Amino acid sequence: MRQSKWLVLGLLAFVQFMLVVDITVVQIALPSIGTDLRLGRESLTWVVTTYTLVFGGLMILGGRLADLFGARRTLLIGLVIFTSASAAAGLAGSGALLIGGRAAQGLGAALLSPAALSIITTTFHDKDRTRALGVWAAIGGAGAAAGVLLGGLLTAGPGWQWVFFVNVPIGLAGLVLLPRLVPAQYGAGQRSIDVPGALLVTAATGLLIYGLVNAGDAGWGSASTVGTLLAAAAAYGLFLLVEARTAVPLMDLRTMSRRPVVSGMFLMLVATGLLLGLFFLTSPLLQEVRGYSALETGLVFLPVALAITAGAQVGGHLMGRVGGRAVAAGSFVVTAIGAALLTQLGENVWTGVLPGFLLAAFGIGPVFVTATSTTLANVPSAEAGVASGVVTTFHELGGSVGVAVMSTVAAASLAGPVVSGTEGFAAGYAACAIAAAVSGAIALLLVPGGKPVAVAGHGHGHGHGHGH
Repeated sequence: MRQSKWLVLGLLAFVQFMLVVDITVVQIALPSIGTDLRLGRESLTWVVTTYTLVFGGLMILGGRLADLFGARRTLLIGLVIFTSASAAAGLAGSGALLIGGRAAQGLGAALLSPAALSIITTTFHDKDRTRALGVWAAIGGAGAAAGVLLGGLLTAGPGWQWVFFVNVPIGLAGLVLLPRLVPAQYGAGQRSIDVPGALLVTAATGLLIYGLVNAGDAGWGSASTVGTLLAAAAAYGLFLLVEARTAVPLMDLRTMSRRPVVSGMFLMLVATGLLLGLFFLTSPLLQEVRGYSALETGLVFLPVALAITAGAQVGGHLMGRVGGRAVAAGSFVVTAIGAALLTQLGENVWTGVLPGFLLAAFGIGPVFVTATSTTLANVPSAEAGVASGVVTTFHELGGSVGVAVMSTVAAASLAGPVVSGTEGFAAGYAACAIAAAVSGAIALLLVPGGKPVAVAGHGHGHGHGHGH
């Protein structure tokens, strides 16, 4: 039994790895996808954001479904959806089909990820559980790094379609092996599930992203942009009303209104937004302005992905000494300096782009750790699960919002399938620098003081550290 337990962990870790890889793997392939499917800036933005939007918006619902119907059943359904959606995305001949495939991938991931974590927490106990969750946390960093490298290798080799096809054999292997290794688990039979809440928060964020992306072409003051953003605000308001009235809400408003949780949501939203926004800007800059191949771009991104993990490790050590508030504020300053360096758009990628990119990524790493640790150290243990779920949701949604904002700010350069001029890139990096600096100031006011107890070092590159 003991052997098969670790085999289960290996398989589930591999599945989660695939989900994390799918956030960054597409970034390197974007210029090729744009050329092949003749997609403009708006469509390419949706290719990235649709996956994180659906994944984040429905993840807590996925966790509730795993409680209700049993984790194994939810995991297998999610795996079927994710694997089929990956095949569909690879075969897509148009932007609409590709974006539809990405939405279905997000749905599969939202069922898979919480169910896999639930199986790990019920399969392992005591010291073994700590080790298993450590492996799980490390996947975030490894997945982000592998995603950019794999994206470069596959795009340069067999073609961008393979960034999706590669999931199919992994998914099929999981479908064959997991039912044999994971015992059937029966749900707890909670009766109510807050489906309206999950759909509302996803729809509201979808409207927000649509408004942000639309502003790049129509302008911030245009009727379509203002109307969409107002509709998004109304949908968020409706979501809060539904949560206040539901017996078993998706996100408990009492928990969400606690300062440590608000702080965690803010840190996670901004950190992921900055990180994926920087990735989104730099991939076309390297490939279409500097003439790098997809593989060379993947190689430039690799040390950047590792810098996030290194930053997270440093942040974890510093938190015990100076506390989360100082770590968060200081990290944002480091990121602001890195992004400011990037506005120079140096001709030589290794001396003009990479140093700023590395510095910015290194600064973002500790923010992930601070977001999780200060939140969970300061909420009652009974609310830890809800708080962790909410913060992780903002992790995914932040990525979608960040990419949408960068797409709009840099619209001047990203207008057509082919990049024109570099003013847009400079504007995008400047926006990142300003956002990071402002967030540093907000962190000084918002992040709880003191030193969080028992901080585990999270190797979160894009760590989906659910349920620490």
